[in-house]
Amino acid sequence: MSIENKEDIKNRFINTANSRTFKNLIEAFDLSNKRVLDIGCSNGEYLSKFGMDSVGLTVNGDEVDYGTSIGLDIRIGNLEEDYDIREEFDVIFANNIFEHLYSPHFFLQKIKSKLRPSGTLILGVPCIPVLSFLLRFRRFRGSLASAHINFFNKLTLEKTVEFAGWEIVESRSFYFKNKALARILNLVSPHFYVVAKVKSDFKYDEKRHKEIAGYTGRYSEFK
Repeated sequence: MSIENKEDIKNRFINTANSRTFKNLIEAFDLSNKRVLDIGCSNGEYLSKFGMDSVGLTVNGDEVDYGTSIGLDIRIGNLEEDYDIREEFDVIFANNIFEHLYSPHFFLQKIKSKLRPSGTLILGVPCIPVLSFLLRFRRFRGSLASAHINFFNKLTLEKTVEFAGWEIVESRSFYFKNKALARILNLVSPHFYVVAKVKSDFKYDEKRHKEIAGYTGRYSEFK
């Protein structure tokens, strides 16, 4: 890893630590005292602020090496495929990863087994603004980045989470602590956090069961 790259990573840690949104998330959900599974953790800039025994997961070996070098527990793996995560966590934190997944629904189903009872999912996703004309401006185009393969607005994101068997607690930008101000910001926000709990009595509709009767392999466990 070049010196320049290391400097970029250090700046990312600094920017994350100074992020108003992230500070509000830490405070709202006591994340500095919770055991968190950080999925798509990059070099560990968020992970470093979570509680003891938190774990990061990434598909990038260089990120594992860097995180390990500064004392973080970062492991290589892909929750859509194979991974070495046997523990359960208070919180699953997944920021800027959902839009990259081949199967978001499968992901939402699979991670349930990694949460302790009453555990919380915090899912951060860049979204097409409610006022779609804002996409003309560069700062609002994050949801349309060329590396993304899934595209959401606030409503479709919420429905995707709900129909995978989660009960939404909150869905908003956390730039403001005040929820009334957050509702106003929802009109222009390019990024939302869905906070959700596992719905213990969730079952697919009977029609859905018939549709997936022939599924085999990794999807069959969610029938």
